[in-house]
Amino acid sequence: MRETELYPPVKAFLEGQGWEVKAEIGAADVVACREGDPPLIVELKVGFSLTLVHQAIDRQIISELVYIAVPRKTGRPFQSALKNMKKLCRRLGIGLITVRTKDALVEVHCDPGPFQPRKIKVKKARLLREFNRRTGDPNLGGAARTAGLVTAYRQDAQACAAYLAAHGPSKGAVVAGATAVGKATRLMRDNHYGWFKVVDRGVYGLSETGTGAVLSFDAEDV
Repeated sequence: MRETELYPPVKAFLEGQGWEVKAEIGAADVVACREGDPPLIVELKVGFSLTLVHQAIDRQIISELVYIAVPRKTGRPFQSALKNMKKLCRRLGIGLITVRTKDALVEVHCDPGPFQPRKIKVKKARLLREFNRRTGDPNLGGAARTAGLVTAYRQDAQACAAYLAAHGPSKGAVVAGATAVGKATRLMRDNHYGWFKVVDRGVYGLSETGTGAVLSFDAEDV
């Protein structure tokens, strides 16, 4: 497919909205003018790319009405790419158009304009809570998220396991008081890592897995 195949349906779409459209004006693939509006610029490409985004950003020094247009494809990979590109375009103030070539259907997915990200307070609070609860900085930035990732929850579990290893089976309240892990009883009852076992009512000890895990803890982690 060639970029030129996108031009006729895009031109017809814009003309249907009262724009006068011409191709290859200066560095722009498509320029449309309408009385009372700034010029509208469209950059045509056969697929999403960083080059396309850079071209659109360059056109923003000419006009605030800048769009990118690509052929609409089928399949989950394209749908995923389209979703991500919509997010990027909204943040950059760029419009996004797709063209279904089999019937020349033109769809505008977002228009140019200022963007203010919607803050999600719950996610912010969760992020800060994990930051404040975590002891030290035990992970490497950029490391893959694996079962061995040290979270504040894991550090609490390690503290409980280390206490049990040193003092033997203990009541949850005792472990909580000694380790400053306020939810020690619940943590050991949930037994997310398989480190704990119930010895008696309200009393917890280390499982075989927990005993082995304690031996592998780094001193800085507990």
